[in-house]
Amino acid sequence: MLYIAYLDEFGHIGPYISREDPSYNDSPVFGLGGMILPYDKARSFATWFYQLKCRLLAWEIEQSGQHPATWEKKGSSLYTTQNVVKYQELRQGTNRLLNKIRGVGGHVFYTGIEKDRPVERSNAKALYLSVLSQAMRKLDQYAMEHDAQIMIIMDEHQDREAILTRASQAMYGKTNPRRRIIEPPFQVESHRYQTCQCADWLCGLIGRIGAFQARRDEWNDMAWVETYFLNRVQQAITEHSGIRLQGVTREISTEEELAVVVASETDAIENGEPAQDVSDAE
Repeated sequence: MLYIAYLDEFGHIGPYISREDPSYNDSPVFGLGGMILPYDKARSFATWFYQLKCRLLAWEIEQSGQHPATWEKKGSSLYTTQNVVKYQELRQGTNRLLNKIRGVGGHVFYTGIEKDRPVERSNAKALYLSVLSQAMRKLDQYAMEHDAQIMIIMDEHQDREAILTRASQAMYGKTNPRRRIIEPPFQVESHRYQTCQCADWLCGLIGRIGAFQARRDEWNDMAWVETYFLNRVQQAITEHSGIRLQGVTREISTEEELAVVVASETDAIENGEPAQDVSDAE
């Protein structure tokens, strides 16, 4: 069996302080997510998603003047509080989408971390490559458990060379090579691929879930993620999916100690060591 993983980014790659901060307020989480499909279901699923998109967003597509095959709606723009609360069709369509992925033998997949590295120590490229390594490790495990191979298709990225280098190192490294991944990730223009547009929609939703569960006090206006979608998402995800929550595990008495502990916790998570996972949080 061959599976195809379609991945995009969720959350935000830059540093985060709080939702009220004037500069660093985008999202407390960052990760890669999307879906895993059996290769022989990818074409029919793409058609199904295209038809769902055309029905759900018919007015916007008509107003754009573009052919619906290359018109895309970003998940971050789709899954806003206003849209979800106001439009029952969006809620129903999302649940049909999650059911469809399960129905064709696929899974929703995501992996990421909560960010709490100090702004001056933030490194977007390193964070991206760290999460990519996590994703490849988990996808390799998924394929191994299904006695299958897997290929990865991602939205194009400006750091293409670094991504391909890291992916090749993971695939052919001396320690735990990712033998089930058959090629480094293919990078494509998402507006030309219905499956990649679907992955972006899923990431729009996953990003909201991650922000709400990581910082409920700041993102409580997005409690709708639990009301409408969380159970369905949890039914559709792989057991390897989740967002690692940062946590200080020893007592501290000064701000200097806090900075040291936060840095060490972040480094441990980026190295794949255990941490609390949002998917397991109550």
